[in-house]
Amino acid sequence: MAAVRRKFGDEYQAVGPAAGGSRRERQRFVDKNGRCNVQHGNLGGESSRYLSDLFTTLVDLKWRWNLLIFLLTYTVAWLVMASMWWGIAYLRGDLHRAHDDTYSPCVANVYNFPSAFLFFIETEATIGYGHRYITERCPEGIVLFLFQSLLGSIVDAFLIGCMFIKMSQPKKRAETLMFSRAAVVSQRDGKLCLMFRVGNLRNSHMVSAQIRCKLIKSRQTPEGEFLPLDQCELDVGFGTGADQLFLVSPLTICHEINSKSPFFCLSQRSLRSEQFEIVVILEGIVETTGMTCQARTSYTEDEVLWGHRFLPVMSLEDGFFRVDYSQFHATFEVPTPPYSVKEQEENLSLSSSWNSPVDNKTRKEKVCSLDCIDIAEEKNKLPFKLQKISSRKEDLPKRVLRMSSSNTGKTCSTGDLLNIQEMSSISNGEDSDDRIQLKALRMNAEA
Repeated sequence: MAAVRRKFGDEYQAVGPAAGGSRRERQRFVDKNGRCNVQHGNLGGESSRYLSDLFTTLVDLKWRWNLLIFLLTYTVAWLVMASMWWGIAYLRGDLHRAHDDTYSPCVANVYNFPSAFLFFIETEATIGYGHRYITERCPEGIVLFLFQSLLGSIVDAFLIGCMFIKMSQPKKRAETLMFSRAAVVSQRDGKLCLMFRVGNLRNSHMVSAQIRCKLIKSRQTPEGEFLPLDQCELDVGFGTGADQLFLVSPLTICHEINSKSPFFCLSQRSLRSEQFEIVVILEGIVETTGMTCQARTSYTEDEVLWGHRFLPVMSLEDGFFRVDYSQFHATFEVPTPPYSVKEQEENLSLSSSWNSPVDNKTRKEKVCSLDCIDIAEEKNKLPFKLQKISSRKEDLPKRVLRMSSSNTGKTCSTGDLLNIQEMSSISNGEDSDDRIQLKALRMNAEA
């Protein structure tokens, strides 16, 4: 902390994510742990679709239901198969002549239902104690044994495969991927940005890690259609490749607020009245298992801190870099304009339009051209005799206008051109024309 204050100044103070005051509790679309608060109801006949994909349905169930289905399936299968072996022995009369040494039963040493159940377990688990076995004089027993082997293989493959897939799911890997509890808005490289922080607690890397952001906000179209929870993409570097992360240390993800951003009109004051949710999705391949992992979180408008910046967590030790995760969520205040980017651009364009010398010159040229047009129109209103005099010396006004246009900033003012027009109106004959030209040249030299 002392190093940070030496770097940024004593006026900066580290604060927590709840420094903005009391937080309004409202329904979230995605929880902080990544769970989506969406429930599907009134499916009607569409519920049968879950049975068509039974394997995925079992994998998606909670662990307690998976274990219950696992135990019930094996228990019911064992009891049914044991009952079938007992039924064969009962129909053949093996139960009544079990202790007759001269009689050859279908299954040796099966006297009752418990012995039939033990025979099935020994056969299914391939234990084979040798005390109970099938004789060659029982074709129905041989057929049942083949059916038992096929059914047992199918049940084992289905249930054990389901349990293996569920245990190997990388959902627990997502718990070691951290997101900052709050997002911040401050300037970076002279641009207003929305930022949050991600980190990886494990030493194993996330291969091809990529991050995406969605803005969840209800809106109404110009046609009057209301779109609840409309999703809008937030650019976090898709065009520049900044969304591809090398997540070996905590990184600060930045969304630049510009004219293409949905936060273009967002200011510090309007942030208090807005209602939106930013959903962050981080996905990549787990290096140890090769399976795709996805971690999610969200930020509501109450969790966006205006004018804050994340506290540094990296430090250089003897031969390695150290990450201090105790400061992972900490922020400190920085000077940030409270205006939106739209307001800043409007103020900047307004001030530049009045202070630019190029614009002033352009305005002068426009005024000069308009004056010239007015003079040309007034010339057409001269008396007939003066128009006749000026028409005989048509080249003279052209030369005067050419000289005045060559020095627009000096001679093309309203007063000068009116003087030229006045001289041309009172002139008579060639001597008068020469005097007009001489006076025009003299005025141009004096200007």
